[in-house]
Amino acid sequence: MQSVVDFLNSIIWSPVLIYTCLGAGLFYSIVTRFVQVRQFKEMTRLLFSGKSSEKGISSFQALAVSLSGRVGTGNIAGVAAAIGFGGPGAVFWMWVVAFLGAATAYTESTLAQIYKEEDKGEFRGGPAYYIEKAMGQKWYAWIFAIATIFACGVLLPGVQSNSIGNAVEAAFGSGEMIETAIGTYSLAKIITGTLISILLGFIIFGGVKRIASFTQVVVPFMALAYIIIAFVIIALNITEIPGIVAMIVGDAFTPMAGFGAAIGWGVKRGVYSNEAGQGTGPHAAAAANVQHPAQQGLVQSFSIYIDTLLVCSATAFMILITGAYNVHGAGEAFIIQNVAADIAANGPVFTQMAIESTMPGWGKPFIAIALFFFAFTTILAYYYIAETNVAYLRRTVKFPGMMFVLKVVLMAAVFYGTVKTANLAWAMGDVGVGLMAWLNIVGLVIIFFLSKPALKALHDYERQQKEGVEEYTFDPVKLGIKNADYWERRLARRTQDSEASDEASGKPVNPTA
Repeated sequence: MQSVVDFLNSIIWSPVLIYTCLGAGLFYSIVTRFVQVRQFKEMTRLLFSGKSSEKGISSFQALAVSLSGRVGTGNIAGVAAAIGFGGPGAVFWMWVVAFLGAATAYTESTLAQIYKEEDKGEFRGGPAYYIEKAMGQKWYAWIFAIATIFACGVLLPGVQSNSIGNAVEAAFGSGEMIETAIGTYSLAKIITGTLISILLGFIIFGGVKRIASFTQVVVPFMALAYIIIAFVIIALNITEIPGIVAMIVGDAFTPMAGFGAAIGWGVKRGVYSNEAGQGTGPHAAAAANVQHPAQQGLVQSFSIYIDTLLVCSATAFMILITGAYNVHGAGEAFIIQNVAADIAANGPVFTQMAIESTMPGWGKPFIAIALFFFAFTTILAYYYIAETNVAYLRRTVKFPGMMFVLKVVLMAAVFYGTVKTANLAWAMGDVGVGLMAWLNIVGLVIIFFLSKPALKALHDYERQQKEGVEEYTFDPVKLGIKNADYWERRLARRTQDSEASDEASGKPVNPTA
């Protein structure tokens, strides 16, 4: 299984995809005139401006759901892997892909808002929806939907639960070994996998509102607690920061672990962590209740900064300051070896050791707890994404019990991932991320050259900003955007309500309105 998955990754994660991710981010940064910088103040204002409704969730809840997907195992174990296989310079390339990816995140999330639909009282949207409506290629949308259900329902949840299991085992011991039908595993991992699956089932059977309610409380709390611990460690070693930054930037352009390896691992783990261009974030963005599609695009763009430039950087600085890492070279050789050779880079141990070295007795249990919340909320986000794509397929083909099957399969995948080896779990996760990234980025580029809907929405929003409007409106027909059915109906209802109000108050009604 490991060799098959590694072979698939060698094809999917070829240099072509790595440079495509960087290139797409640079392209959208240029065409939006670096919206991720120009609109930074507006991003922060919008975070708390929207309100939830019966059909949709607020901008902040959508941010929390998408952050629950972005802020996960990739921020702890993923950063360690990037350093372990790509050297300290990989962190620089994580920063680059985050900065450029913020423009990609704006684009894909705005598209999700433009082409969202109402489904059984809830908003639904994402790449499958905007690929069908903006590209007009339903077969391509189906391929994305199927790949996403497989990735988020089967492959990716195991990465998250695996890190929880490894962290719990490292913190509290493995206990006795138990023989099961699928292999022999530690008691600690079996108990952990069972508890995660039960708790997961309780929440996902409650629907998107329960997921949003859970994540809007947990995500800010867990991210803040983790960052505080990281900042304490950084503050205690503040004099080393200039040297660490110099090492990160310097190693990004040297053959520390191979120039290509630094870029490859930095981009791979950067995309895995912040998900810009991967196509996962737009699903939560579509569920938000906002006045204008560009608003949620800006909010989702800001989430990239929180994930990579803040949380991932905190992890990287902790690991590098304390020297709790190895850098793998070719074969079994190490370019740098600071810790035991048998400590896997694809796991949370580097981060646990970094905290433990500064705060003895805290490292292992704290990371175990942090990873539980980080990874568990990410699994919830994966479920919501898979559910949205099942809902998309269900519009055309009716499969009785599809949602129930998805829930059961996801719970089984979570348990299986908890007890399996880290390398296999991460490799399978990389397959899922790579497939989605390929399909989504190609779709984004084609859509841009066909009709530029996300760019038109940005220009329209910035025009209204300059006019100082109190309430934003979005007229897709006026902008030349086709198939934005929800927004067309919304504008029509608003016009009718306005005319009815004017008629009731005795004002003349504009017959051409």
